[in-house]
This record gives sequence, structure tokens and C-alpha cells, in this order.
Amino acid sequence: MPVQIPDDTDFASFKEQCESQDGWIARYNKGGVTVWCRDEDTNTVQKLKMRIVCKDVRAETLYDVLHDTSYRKKWDTNMIDTFDIGRLTVNADVGYYSWKCPSPLKNRDFVTMRSWLPLGNDYLIINYSVKHPQYPPKKDYVRAVSLLTGYLIQSNGPNCCTLYYLTQVDPRGSLPKWVVNRVSQFVAPKAMRKIYKACLKYPEWKRKHNPNLKPWMFPEQNTLPCINVADLTVQRADSLENIDESGLSEEKSQHNSDDEET
Repeated sequence: MPVQIPDDTDFASFKEQCESQDGWIARYNKGGVTVWCRDEDTNTVQKLKMRIVCKDVRAETLYDVLHDTSYRKKWDTNMIDTFDIGRLTVNADVGYYSWKCPSPLKNRDFVTMRSWLPLGNDYLIINYSVKHPQYPPKKDYVRAVSLLTGYLIQSNGPNCCTLYYLTQVDPRGSLPKWVVNRVSQFVAPKAMRKIYKACLKYPEWKRKHNPNLKPWMFPEQNTLPCINVADLTVQRADSLENIDESGLSEEKSQHNSDDEET
């Protein structure tokens, strides 16, 4: 399937999914974070949606944090590696991301086409998985598939905003029930709070690290090589290896690195 760069209707559809309550069931609601899942989800491909209100954070700051790859390496302790591969248009690029899965599962990685759009008081970033000829699946990772993942940031005034995170990922494996439960009850809320905390620290960090460099806002600063969209295809899940991890039990000796300050 050819890759389609999202247009205004795709962004509008994504925003509608973030704001809609129809068909969503709340799985977690505590400390300002809400997590929903779809009631028709299968065990394999779960659609999750999260929301957090970020006080003392400008919408523009949150947008910068989600874009800034250099800063992400400071706060995203679940990340193993991330880098930008190339640009497609002034508001679309291709990137790589590898993710540390809960032990004893195998780690996952993704190659995604990402697109973004500031829209009045809203900011949107969405992605889905693509195949890039120079970045095939790796031996030590399970190549997972983002069917649709993204963020909606809504300004609530000069110094407050709401963040929605919606994700539908095929992990390419039959996961045990404890993983699905742990993601909605523990991993997802923690990730949202981690983003919020990262936003509070970002202005000071950015002042010391290329304060004027924001290629997601100023396309002329983008030095990535250009990619022809015709060289990409949509990553279909059925073309990737599928592993069965459903029998794995949760390891008790969970490391606490996620709780450490960065």
C-alpha cells in the first residue's frame, strides 16, 4: 500500500476520536489521569486513549517537548533509541523508535511516518508505521506496528493545557493478560505523568541546549535528508513475524529505573 501523508480530514478525524466518549470504557481515573480502552478490543490490538491536564504548562511547551528528540533522551526512560531518518514535507518525517518492554517480553521497535499540525489553540501529532528499505526489522527486536498513534494538545489558557494520547499498536505477539492490564493500570498513567514532569523542566533545559533550534516550527532549520514518499510503503502487520509470549509470567524483580529522576 502506498503511503499517504495525512491531510486536514485525517487530523480532524483523530481529534474527534480523542474528544469522543462513544465506545470508550474508562479503565483508570486517578490523580488527574484518565485511561480509556475500546469496548470491542481484541487481545492483540488494543486501542488506548489517555488524558492529563497539565497545569503551569503552556500548550506550545508541551508541543515542543513531544517533538524534541534530544530532550526525549533525557526523560523517556522506556526508550532505548530514537532518531529521525528523513523528511517528506515541511510537516512530515520518518523516524525510528525502540522501546523497552516489561521483562521478560522482547523489546519492540517501530519505523513510523509522523505528521504534525498546529491548528489555532490545538496542536496535533500523528503517526503510523511504514516500511523503509534501509531500516528492515532487526534481529534483537520485534518490529511492532503503529496503526494509529498520536497526541492532541489543547490550550486551556496562557499557562495550562490538556494532553490526549491515543494509540493503536499491533505488538506482533500474543501477549499475556497481565501485560494488557499493566499497560492500562500502570504503564500508561505513569507515562503521562512523566511527560507532564518533563514539560515543567523543559524551558530551563532548552535555554541551555540550542534554544532557537525548533525545526518542527521553523522548516528552514531542518537538515534531514529528503525522502521520496514513493520509496515508502505502509507496514502491514501480517508481513512481520508474530511471536507467542502469552505464556510468560510477570517477573517480580522489576527494576526501578522508571522512578529515578533524569
